[in-house]
Amino acid sequence: MSQRPLSSLSRRAFLGIAAASPLASALGAGNRIPVGLELYSVRHQLAKDLPGTLRGVARMGYKLVEFYAPYYAWTPAEARRVRKELDSLGVVCHSTHNDMRSFSPEGIGKAIELNEILGTWYVVLASPGPVSTLDGWKQVAETLDKANRTLERHGLHAGYHNHDAEWKPIDGVKPMHVMAANTDKSIMLQLDVGTCVAAGSDPVAWIRQNPGRIRSLHLKDWSPTMGYKALFGEGVTPWKRIFAAAESVGGARYYLIEQEGSRYPEMETAQLCLEAYRKLRA
Repeated sequence: MSQRPLSSLSRRAFLGIAAASPLASALGAGNRIPVGLELYSVRHQLAKDLPGTLRGVARMGYKLVEFYAPYYAWTPAEARRVRKELDSLGVVCHSTHNDMRSFSPEGIGKAIELNEILGTWYVVLASPGPVSTLDGWKQVAETLDKANRTLERHGLHAGYHNHDAEWKPIDGVKPMHVMAANTDKSIMLQLDVGTCVAAGSDPVAWIRQNPGRIRSLHLKDWSPTMGYKALFGEGVTPWKRIFAAAESVGGARYYLIEQEGSRYPEMETAQLCLEAYRKLRA
């Protein structure tokens, strides 16, 4: 896969193909799907030294990163400096994490501008904030759907990232099912694997229920004893079955290792998780 981001026109065409065909969006089998780092994993290092952290992540072998919500505070000039650094490292950014501001009529313009500079494909809603009713979740889906129509005009698409709340039933219905049923199929359902497993849901079944929409996955592990501090491969997550489903029907285009914390320093944790991923995928 080219390290250069696609133009707005080609991104739009490619995303349309991806939405229609899970196999096309998989970009080939297994190890050809790139693995990146959700930069929340190294958030403290990133806050201290963004360029140095990006260089360190690139040296580990990551070719892809995802910026989390604080990126929205950047000016366009700051985003261009970050993009220049990424280009120099041969690293791409396919998606960003955002709060509801990025999907509001007042805030979507800035999100579009920054994501166009970064060369992303998806503007992902990382959390809608507290939602306690099914009608509330339907409103979140409606907001995301409306924003997606605006993003499409700029060669972008919306995405939705789950946490554990989306797997906890309200009146017998899991909110994640509400989000999937009430959003356009061009909207990516970014699967946070760890929170799905921790909540007792089946990530493999979820992927198979939503063919073509699981275009990226957060490779976060979980164990009953260590929680999310388990490194990739140390938990109870059925990774091989997840990869098989993601790449055969889910439409996976890229993976993102995410770690909320561990018994090691952040950068070492990112390195250990990448090594474990490579070993599992060898």
